[in-house]
Amino acid sequence: MARILVTGASGFTGQHLLERLARDGHELHGLVHGGQGSPPSLLQAAHVADLRDLPALSEVIGRVQPDRVVHLAAIAFVAHGDAAELYGTNILGTRNLLQALATAARRPEAVLLASSANVYGNRREGVLDESLPPEPANDYGITKLGCELLARLYADRLPIITVRPFNYTGRGQGEQFIIPKIIAHAKARQPVIELGNIDVARDFSDVRAVVDSYARLLDTPAAIGGLFNVCSGEARSLAEVIALVQKLSGHHMDVKVNPAFVRLDEVKTLCGSRARLVSVIGPLAMPPLEDTIAWMLGG
Repeated sequence: MARILVTGASGFTGQHLLERLARDGHELHGLVHGGQGSPPSLLQAAHVADLRDLPALSEVIGRVQPDRVVHLAAIAFVAHGDAAELYGTNILGTRNLLQALATAARRPEAVLLASSANVYGNRREGVLDESLPPEPANDYGITKLGCELLARLYADRLPIITVRPFNYTGRGQGEQFIIPKIIAHAKARQPVIELGNIDVARDFSDVRAVVDSYARLLDTPAAIGGLFNVCSGEARSLAEVIALVQKLSGHHMDVKVNPAFVRLDEVKTLCGSRARLVSVIGPLAMPPLEDTIAWMLGG
């Protein structure tokens, strides 16, 4: 059993990760932001601190003395409108966390840092693997690349594992994200849904498989210092997703393209290779997208 600190523990990914880690009997601590409501019940303790406040962060690290850390806390919505908040939280917040861990009296045995496949940018062809040079096409991707560069700066002081998850979804994800939005409209039997460009294609994973990969990476000493795509290996267009939701829900919606939802920096296609991940942790049981959508429709 390890003492694990999860930043962003109250978020969508954090809550699913806590469920996964709890099955292994770990002692779970969460870093949460003030005003987010009740912390997850699986936590041994919730610690309130702003990632942009280094002294407060250092105090929490010194008190918890975690064996392992998973850094999920970030502004994860690509179209987030406040650039200062996006850069401050994602880059400065990550830097503060790594600094607090590197200067702690007791350093962790593993730190998992969540980056994003958005660092690959607007590549339209082929399957993306970790050897490709990053070319982020939006502010969110730039902030995540910045986090990866910070990880390199601290690599000689901390045992860091970096993951690049592609798009993933599941129960509990906010409706500002595309699949939960489509499902919410179907469950409400809405006749029309307004979307942006439905010709974009994404590599959609199930959050349960994503957090399983995170937990297994933490258990794998060979993963330290590594960079890993976390993905399904298959790109599906939003038009396909809409058709799946309509088929499984039995409800048809007319799709209206709202120009306000079409982003100029839209990444057209993202499809990843998980070969490196599988080579380190073994096979990843990734539910088909149809099963993920059916699970979400039933929630």
